[in-house]
Amino acid sequence: MKYRLISGIAVILTALFVFSCVPARKFEEVNALKDQCEKERTNLMSENERLTTANNEFENELSRIKANISALERDTAIKGNAYRTLTVQYDKINELYAQLLENQDRLRAGADAETQKALRMLQDTKDQLQRKEDELNALAEQLNKERANLETLRAQLEVKESEIEAKNKKVAELQSILDRQDSAMNALREKVNNALLGFQGDGLTVTMKDGKVYVSLDEKLLFKSGKWDVDPKGKEALIELAKVLATNPDVNIMIEGHTDNLAYGGSGNIADNWDLSVKRATSIVKLILANSNIDPTRLTAAGRGEHLPIDNANTTEARAKNRRTEIILTPKLDELYNIFQQ
Repeated sequence: MKYRLISGIAVILTALFVFSCVPARKFEEVNALKDQCEKERTNLMSENERLTTANNEFENELSRIKANISALERDTAIKGNAYRTLTVQYDKINELYAQLLENQDRLRAGADAETQKALRMLQDTKDQLQRKEDELNALAEQLNKERANLETLRAQLEVKESEIEAKNKKVAELQSILDRQDSAMNALREKVNNALLGFQGDGLTVTMKDGKVYVSLDEKLLFKSGKWDVDPKGKEALIELAKVLATNPDVNIMIEGHTDNLAYGGSGNIADNWDLSVKRATSIVKLILANSNIDPTRLTAAGRGEHLPIDNANTTEARAKNRRTEIILTPKLDELYNIFQQ
């Protein structure tokens, strides 16, 4: 799905910049625009990968914070129990200390040895009580720090969960748009296929690849050898196609002319196969516009010459396959751009 997204973006960027016929003398400008689109495609792919990586990192960070919170809660419970135990011990020692004070008064009247013994016991008890009190204070301070740390981690957890939710929402929106576009393009392929069903035995095929619909027409259906005026039967097929495209305004249309690798033998303003392929593409664009109300900004004419064959064999059959016109239908990507800019 990511690959279809990036491929679609590359094609729509090409369609947005190249919106009229591309004669041979401007072909280098078309190539420059194509390179720019490829660069944008790479950037968008990198952005998609960065978002996916960031989303995974957020998920890992969320798991770590949850684990820390669980550990802190367990540790807090243990130290809370220790705190209560020390409190009970502290109360008992206080009680014993009070009893010893009472005994001290009574022992003062008794023998010196007994008095000294009681005093030592009293001092030992006081020392023990002080140690317990110090431990209790230290534990209370530690508990307060850990409670504060726990609150901080909980706040961080809320932030991370919010960020992850936003990222997941963005990914879901992208996926929803891609699914809708795939569904729309499949429906368009069916419409085109049904509209052109009567021509498919005459060198016309309708396929779908990478989220785009390809309508391929052999030279024999459209043109005489070396010419660029559309034959009547080819005109009939193109008019039927234009009817379908006119009802699908969210699709951009690229007309690509292709030739074989034999040198062009014509004359006049056409110098070579590149010129011929461009001339044929523009003839089809003009025919479509003349027979429909399609917005001209949706159409792009381009000539590939002999440089993008579908069969590299140096045979008559291979050259016949390569002499073709491809009409490439690509969904507009405005919604995707809006989400990327958020």
